[in-house]
Amino acid sequence: MENSGAVDSLMSHPLAAMLAYFSVGVLMLIVCLACFEWVTKYDCWGEIRNGNLAVAMATGGKIFGICNVFRFSIQAQDSIYESLLWALIGFLLLLVGYFLFEFLTPVFRIDEEIAKDNRAVGLIALILSVSLSYLIGAAVTYG
Repeated sequence: MENSGAVDSLMSHPLAAMLAYFSVGVLMLIVCLACFEWVTKYDCWGEIRNGNLAVAMATGGKIFGICNVFRFSIQAQDSIYESLLWALIGFLLLLVGYFLFEFLTPVFRIDEEIAKDNRAVGLIALILSVSLSYLIGAAVTYG
């Protein structure tokens, strides 16, 4: 409990709180992007390096979606611990949305189309990630 009091005391200073939320947010963004990289069938950063715009759009949507969910969780919660918990739940919901998108489009495979630089699919993936992040964020704010 002693450490918890020290963290709470530190978080009462606006600059320290901002740096803590920013640091945790960036770390979680990296972890969440690694999770997305793990579940996609293509190498995100390799495809982006090769100029695959569809992958860049889909990945950009994921980055925005993750950060937006974190934004809502930071705004809605009283402590960094609660924010982190809600951000993780929000990320899991984004991941579920990703799998539902793949499952609900049986006409073609989303990952395969994005890997082939199908920009229409990349754009839809971007918009879906952004849109879901707002729904999840509103739910987090309500919770």
